[in-house]
Amino acid sequence: MDETEFWQLVDATREAAEGDPEEQADLLVERLVQLDPVSVLDFARHFESRYNRAYRWDLWGAAWVLLDGVSDDAFDFFRCWLIGQGRDVFEGAMHDPDTLAELLDDFDEEIDGDGEELGYAADEAYEQLTGAVAPALGIPAAAAEPEGTPLDFENEPVVAERYPKLWERFRED
Repeated sequence: MDETEFWQLVDATREAAEGDPEEQADLLVERLVQLDPVSVLDFARHFESRYNRAYRWDLWGAAWVLLDGVSDDAFDFFRCWLIGQGRDVFEGAMHDPDTLAELLDDFDEEIDGDGEELGYAADEAYEQLTGAVAPALGIPAAAAEPEGTPLDFENEPVVAERYPKLWERFRED
């Protein structure tokens, strides 16, 4: 599975799930089990490499604004959700996290921003196909700390200045 096929699968399942990340994860598993185990592992590598790439302070700050605060675990789930939004949203956020204010049509804090189940879809599909736990993917491990410069998320004026578009759309009353 190449990068284009990876994103096509992400997009197709998101559209079919009408943006619901849990439904999207279920659909991903259904589609992945139709593939061979090697392709499922390829999907997992694409997903994991993007997940690791998104381990950045600036994205954490964007998640903080969108979700009104984000723990370590919640940021992990946000990164899965971000991948599930498709290539355009993911790459746009990687280029400039503040553009999420423009890239996201609708955002429901109750269901959006948490794609935990998306992170397990390839593992679940692999196990269904083979009866075994997925092997190590052979990609570099995630960094111990997020990339970039930490930001004091509790300092609202600093966060508002760093993410003006997100702040205006999601935080100002």
